[in-house]
Amino acid sequence: PGRLSHVRNLTDVMREFGETYQQQYAVALFNSVRYEIEGGGTQSQLLHRKDPLVDRSIFSGNLFQYLEENRKWRNRFVFVASSYSISLYESKTAHDRSLHPKVTINCAGYRALKSMEEYMDLVNNSLPGVKARPSSSPFVKCATQFPLILWHPYARHHYFCVMTEKEQTKWHAVLQDCVRHTNNGLSEDCKVLTPAFTDAVRLHRQAKGHYGTWDMMCGGPPQILANLVMETLHPEMRSLIAHRLKGKLQQKQRHWMLISDALYKQVLRHTRAHYEALVQSCEVQRPALDAGLRTDMDQIIASKDHVQGKMRALVLPRAEQLLLASVKPYVDSILEALMEPTSRGFSEVRDVFSRELVEVSKNTLNGGGKELLGEQMERLSMLAFHPVKMQSCYEEVEQLNLDGLQQRFDVSSPSVFVQRAQILMREQMDNAVYTFEQLLNQSLEGQGDEDLCKTIQKCEDRVLKKYDYDSSTVRKKFFREALLQIIIPYMLKHLSPSCTAELPKFKELIFEDFSRFLLVENVFEEVVLHSVTKDIMMAVKEAAVQRRHNLYRDSMVLTNSDPNLHLLGESPSVDWSTKFSPDDPEGEGEGGAQDEGPRGGLAAAKRRRQVVSMIQLDGVPLAYESCMEVPGVEGIPEEEGEDYGMRCKLGTEEEEDDDDDEARMLPRTPKSPDSVHEIRGLINPVVEVEHPEAEEGGTNGTEPVSATVLLEDGSVEEVRSVTTLVEGGDQRRVSPQDMMKRLMGKDRKQEVTDIEQAIQEIDLAVQEGGKDTDLEADLGQTSSKTNEGLNEVGPQPIRNGLTGGDGNGEEVENFGEKVAVQISDVVCEI
Repeated sequence: PGRLSHVRNLTDVMREFGETYQQQYAVALFNSVRYEIEGGGTQSQLLHRKDPLVDRSIFSGNLFQYLEENRKWRNRFVFVASSYSISLYESKTAHDRSLHPKVTINCAGYRALKSMEEYMDLVNNSLPGVKARPSSSPFVKCATQFPLILWHPYARHHYFCVMTEKEQTKWHAVLQDCVRHTNNGLSEDCKVLTPAFTDAVRLHRQAKGHYGTWDMMCGGPPQILANLVMETLHPEMRSLIAHRLKGKLQQKQRHWMLISDALYKQVLRHTRAHYEALVQSCEVQRPALDAGLRTDMDQIIASKDHVQGKMRALVLPRAEQLLLASVKPYVDSILEALMEPTSRGFSEVRDVFSRELVEVSKNTLNGGGKELLGEQMERLSMLAFHPVKMQSCYEEVEQLNLDGLQQRFDVSSPSVFVQRAQILMREQMDNAVYTFEQLLNQSLEGQGDEDLCKTIQKCEDRVLKKYDYDSSTVRKKFFREALLQIIIPYMLKHLSPSCTAELPKFKELIFEDFSRFLLVENVFEEVVLHSVTKDIMMAVKEAAVQRRHNLYRDSMVLTNSDPNLHLLGESPSVDWSTKFSPDDPEGEGEGGAQDEGPRGGLAAAKRRRQVVSMIQLDGVPLAYESCMEVPGVEGIPEEEGEDYGMRCKLGTEEEEDDDDDEARMLPRTPKSPDSVHEIRGLINPVVEVEHPEAEEGGTNGTEPVSATVLLEDGSVEEVRSVTTLVEGGDQRRVSPQDMMKRLMGKDRKQEVTDIEQAIQEIDLAVQEGGKDTDLEADLGQTSSKTNEGLNEVGPQPIRNGLTGGDGNGEEVENFGEKVAVQISDVVCEI
C-alpha cells in the first residue's frame, strides 16, 4: 500500500504541475516580450562582472568524515568547485589525478550545523509521537569536540569533524556559503523559464491551501519539484512506517533517515526526467508563440487592460477593507524588522571593502611596488566569494527576526529573506571590487610606482560613492519585494474564497486567440498586487525621505561622473597575477595552450586559482596531510574490496613514476598505519647519511654488506645493503666498508649476538603465528624498487632499501623486525 501511495502521489503532482507550468510558460513569455518592447529598469552605477568564478575553485582541504556503513571516521580530501558542489576524495592525489570522488554533495536544502545538540533537536522532531526507550549510546559518536553536520529534512545527513575550533569556524563558513549558493539555484537570466516555474509552484501550492513563503524553494527546478512531492508524501510515509520500526529510539531514527533518503532519491530521479521533458515540449512551441505575440501585442495589452478594469471593480472594495483592518497597521513594523539587520549587513560590506583597500595602501607605502600590488589585487578580486571574510557581513543579516509576524502572515521562516539579502550583499561586493579593478587598471596605464597610494585612494572614493547609491537602490527594491512576499499571500488567502467563484465570468471578455497569454487567475493576482503596491511604495519612500539607514530618495539621481565607465564593463577581467610579473612567458598569463597528454588535466588543475587558501594553523603542518585515522564507534574492520585494490594500485603507480619530476611534486596518497607502505617501512627502514669523502672512479649503486649499526637508544640493528649516490656530474663512490665504519663507530660483538638471537626468536614466533606469506612475498618484491630514477633528480643523501638490490626477498626472513629509525638520531650517533 505504501508503494502504491508513493506512485499515485508522484504521478498526481507531476500531472497537475505540468498543466500549470504549460499555462504559466505562455504568460511568462508574454511578459518577457512586453518588457523587451517597452523597456524599463534602472542602470546601476557599479559595473557587473559576467562570470566571476571562471577558472576558480572555492576551497579545498581535509576533513574527517563519518562513514555510516562501518561507523568509522576517515580522512577525506574535500574540494569545493566553482559550482559550490562538495566533492570528497580518498586523498589529494586522487583529486589531482582526476579520479571520481567518493561522494559529491549538492547542498541545496541543507543546513550547516556545528553543534551536536542542535542536530539532535532536529533529529528528535523527525519522528513525532514515536515512543521508544532512549539509548544510552549517542546517535553519532563524534571523534572530536568540533563537529560539522549537514542536515536535510529528506535526504541523507553528512557528518564531519575537525581538530580545532578555528578550523571548525572556517569550515562552517565554507559549508554555509555552499548552502547559500546552491539554494539560489534559479537563474535570474532565464526571463521565461524561471518566472514560469516559480509561478507554477506557487499556484500549485495555493491550490493545496499552502499560502505564504516556502523555505524548501531550494536548488534547481528538479530539486524544488522533489521537495514539492515530498511535502505531501513524506508525512504519509512516516505515518505508515513509523509505528512498524523496531528497536530503540536512536535505531528507529536511523532507519527512518535511511528510508527517507532512499525515497527522496527515487522522487528526485523522476522529477528531473519529468521537468526536462516538460521544458523541451514548451520550448518546441516557443517560436510560434513568440511570433504571434509580436504580431498581436497591442491587442493583447488592450484586452488585458479591459479585463483588469472590470475585475478591479469587483476586487478593490474587498481588498481595501482587508488592507485597512489587517495589513496597514503592521507595514511599518515589518519594514523596520527588515531594514535594521539588512542595512547593517550592507554597511559591513562597505567596511570590509574599505579595510581591504587600506591594507593594499599600507603595503604600497612600505615599498611593495607594482609586483606586490598585483598579488594583493589578485586576492582582492575574489573578496565577495571569500566565505570567511564575508562572514561578518552575513552574520549581521542573520539577526533578522519576524517574531509576532510570522504566524499572522503565514511566514514559515525568515531564512527566505536572510539568504536573499546575503546573495544581494555578495553581488554588491563583487560589483564594487570589479569596478575598482577596472578603474585602477585604467589609472595605472603608463604610471610609475610613486603615486600608487594616491591613485588607489582616488579610485576607492569613486567606487564607495557609487556603492552607496547602488546599495540604497538594491535595498529599497529588496524591502518592497519582501513586503509583497509577506502581504500578498495573506491577502490572497482571505480574498480567494469570496472571489474565486466569480472569476470564470471574466474569461468571456478574453478573445480565444489571446486566452493562452491572459489567464484570469494571473489577472486577479495582479489586481490584488496593485491594491497593495501603493501603500508599500509609500512606506519605503517615507523611510528614504527620513534618511533612515542611509537610504536615498527616489528623486535623487547620482550624476554620472564616469561617462566612459560602462565601456570598461565590456573589457575582460584583469589578470593581476601576471599583469606586473616580469618573467611571465608570453601567452601563459592569458591562459595559453592547453597541455596535451595524460597530465593535461593536472596542469589545468594547477592553473585553477582558489578563492580561499588552505586552513593553516599557527605552528601546525597542513591539516591531516599525514592522514591519521580516528577510531570508529565500534571495532569494525576497514572497508576493502574494489576501493582497497585501487588504493594499492595507486601506491604502486607512484613508485613506478618516481622518475617523473611533476609526479614527484605531488603529495603522497594518505595512508593508514596498517597500510602496505607502513609495513614495508617497518621491515626495511631507510637510513640517510651524507659522506664528505669519496674515492675516484666510482658510480652510483647498491652493494650487499653484512654488518650492524648502533643506534642512539642503545639498540643494534643489522644492515644488509648500502646504496651510494654521489653528488655532481663526476661520479665518485664511497665504499660500503667505509660507510659501515662511519655508521658503527666501534665494535659491538656482544650486542650483535644478542640482537641476532632476538630476531631469530621473533621470526620463530611469526612463523608459528601463521602470518600471511602472500603479503610477505609482495612486500619483498615491492621493497626492491625504492631507488629508481634517483640519478635524474640530482644529488641526494644515501637511500638504503635494505634489500641487497637483487630482488631475492631476503627481508622476508626477518618479517618480525619493527624498527623506527630517525635521521636525526643517526646523525647524532655519527
